Amino acid sequence: MAAGAVQAQEKVIREGQVTQKALIDALAPAKAADAAAAPDAAASGAEEGPKMRSFRPAMRPLAAAAAGTAAAAAQPARASILVTFIVGSADLTPQAKSALDVLAGAMKSEKLATQRFTIEGHADPRGVEAENVRLSQSRAESVRSYLLSSHGLAAERINAVGKGSSALMKPSEPAAPENRRVTIVAQPSS
Repeated sequence: MAAGAVQAQEKVIREGQVTQKALIDALAPAKAADAAAAPDAAASGAEEGPKMRSFRPAMRPLAAAAAGTAAAAAQPARASILVTFIVGSADLTPQAKSALDVLAGAMKSEKLATQRFTIEGHADPRGVEAENVRLSQSRAESVRSYLLSSHGLAAERINAVGKGSSALMKPSEPAAPENRRVTIVAQPSS
């Protein structure tokens, strides 16, 4: 049930909306992101309400955020990008490559340069589940391969996992594009 709540709060960044700042804000370790958000809230005089600066699914009213810092630190930072592929394949479109170029820049930033990530591939529930898992794994690996070969990111920093249709963002709309996405998950520091 908790995973469903996270899914409901998570936003999908469409290819034309991907910015390095949004990705850095979403993927930075919780301590750095919380510290960065606190001065902004104090300066704006906001008492409560969701923060809209980033795409972190752990967005909560400020009072709850202050009380739940440890809980926020326990959840991995994540950002979902609507990366498009050729239908039924793992071939990246030019628009997808452009969005991944921005992602690579964010991953090379000072805040994320030592962070490890998992690229999760997601599929919609149409078709046979075994094929959806295979296709989502191929798509996650395609994203990983592009980031490594085109941007020189270290292979040990990026893992690829196919989730099939197990984590739908819009279960009531099986064909929704948000169900066919790539999610970048920051791994906890060890």
